Parts: sequence; structure tokens; C-alpha cells
Amino acid sequence: MSKRGLITAKDRDRLLANALAGERDHYPICKLFGPDSRATWLISEMDPDDPDRLFGLCDLGLGCPELGYVSLAELTALRGRLGLPVERDRHFIASKPMSAYADEARIKGRIIP
Repeated sequence: MSKRGLITAKDRDRLLANALAGERDHYPICKLFGPDSRATWLISEMDPDDPDRLFGLCDLGLGCPELGYVSLAELTALRGRLGLPVERDRHFIASKPMSAYADEARIKGRIIP
């Protein structure tokens, strides 16, 4: 695993494969979250030219989740209110494509995994 275990080697391979694939509505590969915050990220791609740049559904817990890019280094350095680092949800299994998660998150104001 790299970056303190947020992204496994297997996940990295799948994230890169998604980025290189022609289709754009991938299933998320991993879920990251702040254990002492309301922040959640569903990640579906990793930029092949810049492995620090991830794409996914980002929810900072402010009621307006959005699709976009996030830095793996910034996620690794991020700490919540109690000083806890971002963690990887080791039990997350995507059940739908990213567009379905994004549509539901816009309606609910947060990511519903």
C-alpha cells in the first residue's frame, strides 16, 4: 500500500485502468473518510501522468458534494477536529456507477455509500 494505506497496489492498478478506459462512468474503487469529520470521498480514477491526482465524488460534509479532483498527498496530510487522519473504508464495495452516487448525493446533500 502507498500513502499510509489509503490506496492499495491493487486499487492503484484499477484506478489507473479506469483513467485510461474510454468510458467515463466507472464504479468507485475506494471510499475514504475522515473518522472525526463528515468528509467522505469515493474515488474512481488516478491520473496516469500524476498519480497524486485522484478523481471522484468529494463530500467535505458541507451539504454540497461534487465530482472533482483531489490530491492524495493532501488527503494523507489532512486531519480532522480531533487530529485523526483520513482512513480507507476497507469494507466498502461499490454497488453502482459514480453518476448514481453523485445524483443521490446531490439530492441528499451528502454521500450515501
